[in-house]
Amino acid sequence: MTDTPKQPQTEDRLVASSAPARPHRPARSLASPVTVWQRVVSSVASLVRLASRLAALSLVLYALFTVFRANEANVWYQFVESLAASLSLGLANLFQLAELRWTTLVNYGLAAIVWLIIGSALASLIRRAAP
Repeated sequence: MTDTPKQPQTEDRLVASSAPARPHRPARSLASPVTVWQRVVSSVASLVRLASRLAALSLVLYALFTVFRANEANVWYQFVESLAASLSLGLANLFQLAELRWTTLVNYGLAAIVWLIIGSALASLIRRAAP
């Protein structure tokens, strides 16, 4: 038994064409192209949403630090506490519960939820500004 190479079939061969080469034309998109204004608006909306989520995260971290009784002398605790104090939206003393830990959890958790709602609503309004 001998191995003979297969002969290429006629469909496998490249055939040179005598027709002139056609210039490449990019495919047309069915969707309208994204304008610079739309990109700017989308970026601003994303930044607003990111900022509101970071604010909510710092509030939740402070509430968790308080509930689990983190070391108040720690640098991270102090940093998060200073952020949370400035981002609490006046909700830090809304409810007064029997124990300080749960008061902090409820008040700062509520402030975090408000930040998420405001950030999402504002980002949606900003996105609607793009035509």
